[in-house]
Amino acid sequence: MLEVLYEDQDVIVVKKPVGMESQSAASFVPDMVSEIKRHIHSRYPQNGEAYVGVIHRLDKPVGGVMVYAKTKKAAASLSRQVQDGRMRKMYMAVVCGRTVDNVDNFVDYLLKDGRENRSKIVEKGTNGAKRAELKYRVVDRREDPCPLLLVKIELLTGRHHQIRVQFAGHGLPVWGDRRYNPDFSGRSGEGRQGSVALYAFRLSFVHPSGGDTMTFEVRPKGEAFDLFSDNQ
Repeated sequence: MLEVLYEDQDVIVVKKPVGMESQSAASFVPDMVSEIKRHIHSRYPQNGEAYVGVIHRLDKPVGGVMVYAKTKKAAASLSRQVQDGRMRKMYMAVVCGRTVDNVDNFVDYLLKDGRENRSKIVEKGTNGAKRAELKYRVVDRREDPCPLLLVKIELLTGRHHQIRVQFAGHGLPVWGDRRYNPDFSGRSGEGRQGSVALYAFRLSFVHPSGGDTMTFEVRPKGEAFDLFSDNQ
């Protein structure tokens, strides 16, 4: 069932579940766009097929708050907010390892390998590389069963697998990430539906018609997140 946090004639804000594609999938497996279209059609069957504009994306194993546009005008407005940084996207993650700094910024250059569906950190000036920036704050630490950090992250650019790649590249890979965390590579039993301990918990944007700033927040639950009292 689609979990709707807010809906009006311009936008629909939903909670994307772990394990579902955030855009149309080339298969018979459910995806967020098809689920939203089904939801809108059930409410307004007289309007025919619904328009659903994809504004931003989350990796399949990542859950959290997302906004979709219900009109092309709203899609253009929200897309401009993504481009100029007015749409704020905040994440929570559990990462493996230790760090001295409680607050830090990562600025790297990422190169995407489309055939392998991976990205990697490369030198500035590498052909095809894109600048990636985020900032984070450590909110809790654990040493048992292994060194873990609960971090809040603000994504300042939107690159392919950005958070997962940058934290792994800086020696703090995300818990449960089979693609970029060598401790989980090849495991079949770790993580719910192949999930990683990364969650888009807060989203802020300016409403395309009303002009009000709207903020939605959902805290992650389960698995590694439940190890931390500050996440409650």
